[in-house]
Amino acid sequence: MSMDNVSFDTILHGGLVLDPATGRNGMFDIGVTGGRVAAIESDLSKAQASEKIDVSGKLVTAGMIDTHAHIYQHVTGKFGLEPDLVGVRSAVTTLVDQGGPSCMTIGGFKNFLAKKSDSRMLCYMSCYLVGGLEGHLYPELHSPSAMNIDHSVRVARENRAMVRGIKGHAEIGGASRWGLEVLKMAKEIARQAELPLYIHLGQMWPSVEEGDVPSADELIRALVPLMDPGDVLSHPFTRHPGGFVSMDTGEVHPIVFEALARGVLVDVGHGSHFSFEMAKRVLDAGVRPFTLGADLHGYNVSVPGEGLSDADRSASPFAGSAPFNLTVAMSELLALGLTLDETVATVTSNPAKLLKMEDEIGSLQVGRVADISVVEILNGRFKLSDNSGVDVVTDKLVFPRFCLREGRKIEADSPLIPPPFYA
Repeated sequence: MSMDNVSFDTILHGGLVLDPATGRNGMFDIGVTGGRVAAIESDLSKAQASEKIDVSGKLVTAGMIDTHAHIYQHVTGKFGLEPDLVGVRSAVTTLVDQGGPSCMTIGGFKNFLAKKSDSRMLCYMSCYLVGGLEGHLYPELHSPSAMNIDHSVRVARENRAMVRGIKGHAEIGGASRWGLEVLKMAKEIARQAELPLYIHLGQMWPSVEEGDVPSADELIRALVPLMDPGDVLSHPFTRHPGGFVSMDTGEVHPIVFEALARGVLVDVGHGSHFSFEMAKRVLDAGVRPFTLGADLHGYNVSVPGEGLSDADRSASPFAGSAPFNLTVAMSELLALGLTLDETVATVTSNPAKLLKMEDEIGSLQVGRVADISVVEILNGRFKLSDNSGVDVVTDKLVFPRFCLREGRKIEADSPLIPPPFYA
């Protein structure tokens, strides 16, 4: 069918389209009408459009999905960032808040933020009554007595379109206080709500001396049998005790492979946890992340006009200073040996499957909502850093340019986007 006489609202012309969900990988033009993808063709140069955007030399993907965001602004204190700075103004169209909203606070998340933001906002609801207040600074707010299974299940069911899973934590500071009770209750919420459980790995709080302090290795061995296919282990590359790498052997826990064989998924959950050394060990062992969450929050990025003092920043167990965002994290995966197709899948088709929204988002297909990300892969010598003090030099850097959110163009002008650091 000739497209010469067809008129579109917008045409993206001349870009490299990469869509792991359909296997599309090549030079294509994309026509958008009424906020939806109307055509994907090798040449739409003769078609009419209200706006034609030249994306030559750019990579065009389905709208990127950040599976680990902290965007419950104000309610979670300095931890929660302005959603659109993390989302559309960073060329990311969908954000999944991890553990900010709770059964008591999701109303504010939905009505004061999600309805007023351009970015699509979803969440893995916290298993704790207070959610992510003040970025989990106070461990006493995350004890079994601060949980209610029935209330959490009811609210998760009532908000199923937004609540895509349940968030909990497995770390030795909490286990020294409460054993595995919190994890068991979190799993029961997820089970009754028929949702996946997303587990934070890596120590958050100091252990209490009078408690029964498990080793990090003991904790992950006890955790994994509680998990089911579709549940998620996060922070596999963490520099903190309690991740995928055993503190005893320096190798990936055998039980991690058992979990993966059972269908448990892995989200990078980059944040200030990320370590190049640990990432290399995990990847060399054959473990591949399913999704790539950035895990940006107020204690690991600098927010213009809302900067934290050094004392406030260091008080957080999640403090960090190495500059990053989702596209920097993508660049790190490329530097560690993942292919471009694998890397793009971690922010498009795979998270759409995780969210059980693969029929709506995560792929460029005619008839679907026009959520599209446009990035540029810069060539040169660039320095990537982690919070362990390790620097890696790479020859490619993924840099965001703009996105279409329901067909509307939004520039990637967020102040949270780090500039390229040349080596």
